[in-house]
Amino acid sequence: MAEAVDPLDPFAVHDRDSFQAFVAALVEDRDSSVAAERVAPSSPYGPDAGGWENVTIESFLFAALRWAEAGGNLDGPWGPEPSWQAFARFLSAGKGYE
Repeated sequence: MAEAVDPLDPFAVHDRDSFQAFVAALVEDRDSSVAAERVAPSSPYGPDAGGWENVTIESFLFAALRWAEAGGNLDGPWGPEPSWQAFARFLSAGKGYE
C-alpha cells in the first residue's frame, strides 16, 4: 500500500498539475484556518489555528520574498532552473517564514 502524500508538501510537486493541486490545498488550508479562528481565536503572539504566521497577503508575500532572499535552503530556493516545486516551496514559505 502506498503512503498518502501530504497535499501541502511542496516537495511532492513535480509538474503543473501537482502544483495546481498544491495551491488548491493551500487555499483550503487557509480557509479552514480562518473558519477555526472564527470559532476560537488564537493568541495574537503566535500562529493561528492552522499554523499560519502570515495571515494577510502583504505579510504572506513579504515572508515568501524573505525566504527566497535568504536562500530558501542550502542550495537556494530555485536551483539552476525554476521549477513547479520551487514555486510551491516559495508559496509554502509564505505561510510560516518569519
